[in-house]
Amino acid sequence: MIEIGPLDPASDAAAALLAASDAYLGALYPAESNHLESVAGLQQAHVLFLGTRVDGQVCGCGAVKILHDDGSYGELKRLFVTPAARGRGVARRLMAALEHHLRQQDIRLARLETGIHQPEALALYQRLGYTLRPPFGQYQPDPLSMFLERSLEDGGGS
Repeated sequence: MIEIGPLDPASDAAAALLAASDAYLGALYPAESNHLESVAGLQQAHVLFLGTRVDGQVCGCGAVKILHDDGSYGELKRLFVTPAARGRGVARRLMAALEHHLRQQDIRLARLETGIHQPEALALYQRLGYTLRPPFGQYQPDPLSMFLERSLEDGGGS
């Protein structure tokens, strides 16, 4: 059974997931191309950080922060699922929960930055309806980054 709910970014469970994510991304990209949100950033009032459990084991996390610097949108951050839990729909369910939160906050646009060396993540985002766009907010062009967005106007789930 997959359960999704708020997770304290400073908890031991979150720290383990964030460290695994950092190591994974650090092996793929140089530091200047990793746009990782800090624990302090994940604890801000405009950020929702969720954890995912499968059969009681914490195996994934993701966050969304609501921003108004380039229009109003939610930026998805720190989406990570442990290798053992991949391929079970965990990331898709986590994305749906984050998008649902945005709709509840009357935010109708979701954006994200991801790297070019993550074909599984890119395939997921494309299946969910995310399309390429130029850099947004504080991001600058980076040949190792892809910027994506999805309208949430349809009101449906992912």
